[in-house]
Amino acid sequence: MKMLNTVVDFLNNILWSYVLIIMLLFVGTYFTLKTKFVQIRYIKQMITILGESVGHKGGVSSFKAFCISTASRVGTGNLAGVAIAIASGGPGSIFWMWLIALIGGASSFVESTLAQIYKVRDGEDFRGGPAYYMEKALNKKWMGVAFSILISITFGLIFNSVQSNTISLAFHEAFKLDRTIVGVILAVATGIIIFGGVHRIANFSAVVVPIMATLYIMISLFVVFKNISMVPEIFRDIVENAFGIRQAVGGGMGAAIMTGVKRGLFSNEAGMGSAPNAAAAADTTHPVKQGFVQTLGVFTDTIIICTCTAFMVLISGAHQTDGLTGIQLTQNALSSQVGHWGNIFIAVCILLFAFSSIIGNYYYGETNIEFLTTNKIWLNMYRVGVIGMVMFGSVGELVLVWNMADLFMGLMSVLNLIAIFLLGNVAFDALKDYARQKSENLDPTFNKRDIDLPYQERVECWNS
Repeated sequence: MKMLNTVVDFLNNILWSYVLIIMLLFVGTYFTLKTKFVQIRYIKQMITILGESVGHKGGVSSFKAFCISTASRVGTGNLAGVAIAIASGGPGSIFWMWLIALIGGASSFVESTLAQIYKVRDGEDFRGGPAYYMEKALNKKWMGVAFSILISITFGLIFNSVQSNTISLAFHEAFKLDRTIVGVILAVATGIIIFGGVHRIANFSAVVVPIMATLYIMISLFVVFKNISMVPEIFRDIVENAFGIRQAVGGGMGAAIMTGVKRGLFSNEAGMGSAPNAAAAADTTHPVKQGFVQTLGVFTDTIIICTCTAFMVLISGAHQTDGLTGIQLTQNALSSQVGHWGNIFIAVCILLFAFSSIIGNYYYGETNIEFLTTNKIWLNMYRVGVIGMVMFGSVGELVLVWNMADLFMGLMSVLNLIAIFLLGNVAFDALKDYARQKSENLDPTFNKRDIDLPYQERVECWNS
């Protein structure tokens, strides 16, 4: 096990130090400039579209698709991942998390818009994602197959073991519960939901995600306002550690950048190719609308929720305790501010955050298993594998689990970033079409003949 962890760590260093950071920043910056900062210019419309879709009847609404993707985004990365970033990369890593979210918003817009354009019908519902636009728009079936395999392993298996690992650690810290017992309960609950199909997943996410996010933000704001005089100092500490001369000389700046980008991507998933699988499920009148909604999810995840965790940890000073990291660091940080019940609150929060992530992660895998084969036997075998990895993660070693997650996340991100860079013009044209209709005071609708689409005949869902 130790040798495996060493090999995985070595591969991660190569992938993240040279390849992925450059790709993420380059592609995100390119999309930001080409769309004239779409992630900032259209924030008001993003919120409006999301609000209008709450009462949508029939199919999976934009709001429910947003909740599925947010269920996957908002989880361990927001509570444990941020704490790990601060413990290993220092306060400066938070700045790089913010930056990757800001730039990544444009990447999220492009990938989710593409997923909507090239989605396919699945009975009365829709499904799609990177594998589908790789095959249909790039004419590269092999690329779609490779991505499907990677995302199915990464999200359904590896990431879900990370989520259950964090839940079991949190409950052991708060209640001294045996981690095996926690694993069995999680595995059974996961099985009940994932065998119920996309609507059960969407309905579960639509209820849990808003509640858990609101509760966590409220308690975080309480801690911040309680220590409001420390906020300017916290901001200064984050910026100084991100760019400071002392950190650059000591090598800390590089650690802050790499850790912040890794943990930021794990949390908000912008450009990774995961959220488009949920975006494709939405029933909407124009692909750009769902692109906007998913972009809003990136900001909700990193700029709001991750920042809440970061401020709690930095205000408490718990990150300066040797050997304290992950979810236990977040628990200690909150407990130092509100008393012992903070341990219990974080345990309950991580249960809701991480368990909803397990369900959202599974859905991404299901969509891609269906891309690979329509044989239900394989899908059921995959479901059993997901349940098994939830159990394994509950009792597994923290370091190996996180390193495996980083490696597979990096590999699938490389594939998706290449695809969306090649197909960026499709999303840019769709945005122009949307903006033209809005300028004419219309509610934008999309027809596949309105823009120049590669392999237009393969676009199934936008004939009128």
